[in-house]
Amino acid sequence: MSDIITLPGIGGSGETHWQTRWEHANPCMRRFQPSDWNRPQLADWVQALDGAIASADEPPLLVAHSLACLLVAHWHAVSTRPIAGAFLVAVPDPASTAFPGEALGFARVPTERFRFPSLVVASSNDPFSTIGYAQVRAAQWGSNLVEAGALGHINGKSGLDDWPQGQALFRSFAKAASRTTADDVARAPDRQTAR
Repeated sequence: MSDIITLPGIGGSGETHWQTRWEHANPCMRRFQPSDWNRPQLADWVQALDGAIASADEPPLLVAHSLACLLVAHWHAVSTRPIAGAFLVAVPDPASTAFPGEALGFARVPTERFRFPSLVVASSNDPFSTIGYAQVRAAQWGSNLVEAGALGHINGKSGLDDWPQGQALFRSFAKAASRTTADDVARAPDRQTAR
């Protein structure tokens, strides 16, 4: 499996969050490190993500939660570094009254279609978003969408422990993404010849 970079949202992911539990269980996972988890600055977070991707031995998979899903879209708009794919959980709606004021720098979300495979996982009772918003973003980004049920913000407060449903979704996504990457590599000489 590719290198895996976890991208928590504002405040980082605590010990009860599925991202942290996945990191403890999987040595392939490492967390990106912006300067400040609580007062996120877009430029700093984009730079931290780009640096984490650059240090990977091969194009990594990104596992993003909440604000970090928006980060992936902002990063994609300014970087051409390759990644294997992005697993995007609980994409928040910046227009929601619950969206944190500290994160308003992320609010103008790029809508360009991603150049890599992506999967949006949404909850039907997310206080920071709606299924409708997740559908719009997934359509814009070219992402597949899974509606995972009533899981709140799919975070530590959701009581998911290791979130087995999410692990199964991620394994399936990672397998599909690796096939896509292999197909892209196999087709690369054809594209060069056609020029």
